[in-house]
Amino acid sequence: MTQSPQDHRKVALVTGAAIGIGRGIAKVLAQKGYRLALTYHSDDEDMETVAQELAHIYGADPFTIQSDLTRQDEVESTVRQAVEHFGRLDLLVNNSGGGTMKTLVELDKEQMNQMIDLDYRAPILATRYAAQAMIERNIQGNIIYITSSRGERAYPGDSIYGGMKAALIRSCASIALELAPHGIRVNCIAPGATVNRLEQDPLKEPLGKKIPLGRMGTPADIGEAIAWIASDEASYITGINLRVDGGLILPGMPEDVSEEAGYGWGKVYD
Repeated sequence: MTQSPQDHRKVALVTGAAIGIGRGIAKVLAQKGYRLALTYHSDDEDMETVAQELAHIYGADPFTIQSDLTRQDEVESTVRQAVEHFGRLDLLVNNSGGGTMKTLVELDKEQMNQMIDLDYRAPILATRYAAQAMIERNIQGNIIYITSSRGERAYPGDSIYGGMKAALIRSCASIALELAPHGIRVNCIAPGATVNRLEQDPLKEPLGKKIPLGRMGTPADIGEAIAWIASDEASYITGINLRVDGGLILPGMPEDVSEEAGYGWGKVYD
């Protein structure tokens, strides 16, 4: 049911909000008072759990949308449904993404196309439709891309996923220039190694040994960064890629390439 136009609270659309970082983003934004439109791809149970938690803890009533964002028509439909339901859109968080750590010669065309569609084409198209809705309603909103430290540092087997995150960073800068006259700010938030399963402890994961601040990131770390950069306190910031990685890819950081330390830089050759 479409919400009352008298409710002037800000509206955020978060893609891929059923699990991991997306779930954490949704919780932080709900705590900050946003009305939420949340997308998920296939797992109804995960999305129902998130919706129940948001209702129980924050009194939120999220509008959930099942969509396959690799389909261009569904990207447009997703943004349109969110705008029609709430009557406005103030914040778009392009969080959906995924990939596989395979070398280029191991990837088949279908895998490559899916990553390009989900990790680059979908957020760019969502930006187009969200920006149009904001401009039509004279809303000085925010658009955020969830990128990655992998968009700045190369790893074996990461040419497409990391490449698409790098492309988003570059596109963000141009789109920020294009939308600045409308008062719309466009930024990237780049998580480093972040826990995405409930059984993971950011203080105990072996990969935390490779991070200068001594732990893996949490979904709440990313959510708080998004809430801040979309707030009035950050109103003079646009076109940047803000790393939220505990110092993971700082130049000169000590590297632990041992097997027990988990995923990381490792050796390219034996």
